[in-house]
Amino acid sequence: MSTPTPPARPDAHRAYRRYLSAVMLHGHAGAKACGLGATDLYALNVLELSGAMSPGELADRTGLTTGPTTRLIDRLERAGYVRRVPDPTDRRKVTVEPVGRPGELDRVMAPARQRIAGILDGYTPDQLDVLYDYFARAARAYQEAAEELRGEEPDAS
Repeated sequence: MSTPTPPARPDAHRAYRRYLSAVMLHGHAGAKACGLGATDLYALNVLELSGAMSPGELADRTGLTTGPTTRLIDRLERAGYVRRVPDPTDRRKVTVEPVGRPGELDRVMAPARQRIAGILDGYTPDQLDVLYDYFARAARAYQEAAEELRGEEPDAS
């Protein structure tokens, strides 16, 4: 295994950690402002990005066991963010799908989105390409690292 290249700036690691902490803190604050827990908001984000899935798939994606996943789905359903839909081929199964409840979540997240959009407006198209490439590659790296921490084989997709 190769040794990571030292950061170009001596404070790069700290700046990046501050960034990640701010994103996580905003997620927690946004969830609380919507009457959700941070894990609930994370699960809702997973559903909105990936689409409907079984409770088992949602459990795998969130790292929760089946009991907490059921309670999470119950909370999101009561709050109006998801619904359980019977599987048309097997009536013993359900699929959890986001219902696209606009309003509260969008209202809460809008200020950060607007601020980030203002920052991104200051970049050239080439710089934006680099940023979006980084976001995609870093998301995959974090997913793989989380899978490793849970003792799973990283998904090859």
